[in-house]
Amino acid sequence: MEFRDTPPTAIKGRGAASNPEGRFETIRHHAEDDGWQSALLDEAAPRPRTEVTEERARSVITRNDSPDIAFEQALNPFRGCEHGCVYCFARPSHSYLNLSPGLDFETKIRAKGNLADVLRAELAKPGYVPKPINIGSNTDPYQPIEKKWRLTRAALEVLAECHHPCTIVTKNALVERDLDLLAAMAREKLVQVFVSVNSLDNHLAAKLEPRASAPHRRLKAIAALAAAGVPVGVLVAPIIPALNDMYMEAVLERAHEAGARCAGYTVLRLPWELKALFREWLALHAPQRAGHVMSLVRQMNGGRDYDSDFRTRMRGQGVFAELLRKRFEVGCRRHGFGRARELRLDCTRFAPPRKPSPQGELF
Repeated sequence: MEFRDTPPTAIKGRGAASNPEGRFETIRHHAEDDGWQSALLDEAAPRPRTEVTEERARSVITRNDSPDIAFEQALNPFRGCEHGCVYCFARPSHSYLNLSPGLDFETKIRAKGNLADVLRAELAKPGYVPKPINIGSNTDPYQPIEKKWRLTRAALEVLAECHHPCTIVTKNALVERDLDLLAAMAREKLVQVFVSVNSLDNHLAAKLEPRASAPHRRLKAIAALAAAGVPVGVLVAPIIPALNDMYMEAVLERAHEAGARCAGYTVLRLPWELKALFREWLALHAPQRAGHVMSLVRQMNGGRDYDSDFRTRMRGQGVFAELLRKRFEVGCRRHGFGRARELRLDCTRFAPPRKPSPQGELF
């Protein structure tokens, strides 16, 4: 009997088209089509549904000492992200859960149900030194399941109560739900929000970032944040050569019109299993440009698909990377954008949370 590989097919509403094993798995599964029962093959299967499992976290504040990252502390309410962005550098982290960086990353999500309690306990530890906490450094804190779980809002409530500063990175307009908290924190210089917009093409975004808010909706979220007095910036990230880099200047212009006053960018990063997943996506959605895109990606990474060097991984290297840098700087000067790190959040107001008392409080 002749066997032939079953090629992956695009799944509407999902970024990944397959579910490859993580790098720590010892067993590999390989699908074959023997020509029988074709109606039962993957293309006839129902679309994968999102499954959320509650996780009891032991700690929620992570520390970072990478020289190319602007924050030292971070908090992520979820593991995995329903947005399904195929380029997400966090996908390989799902391998630590014995899950696939592919479809599992966007369909099998862990929610830290006790996040607020653990955060409160960590902030109350003796000797804790307040530094801005970034929310959403790994996975988006306002991904669709946040609407039900409200973990990001719970974290903001704790931080607001303690007058603790934070920054937020998202590509979902759900951030508008928390304008009441964010506006109050902004008045005390306790928050800064960054909205990621890497193109203005809704059709491209629907394939690259299938469950994130559409680009025009993110621009409206920037406008809503700015109108509420919340310092807001735009992140043109990630920039993928020959796929969305042509939108850089237009994104900066539209974001400035909406009220963004600082900007940043990063280039595509393809660590670990993400290399194969992104190549698979290109073959399905941009086959005519796949070779050109990957050629430019390698040029920006010293001849490899990815170079993890702290000095270059965020901005790339080589001629094309330098061109991107100059284009970005010209765009920022044209619209008067400041740098994302220029805003100084206030750490002096921090008041550790009080332990709950059965007698309550008099004041």
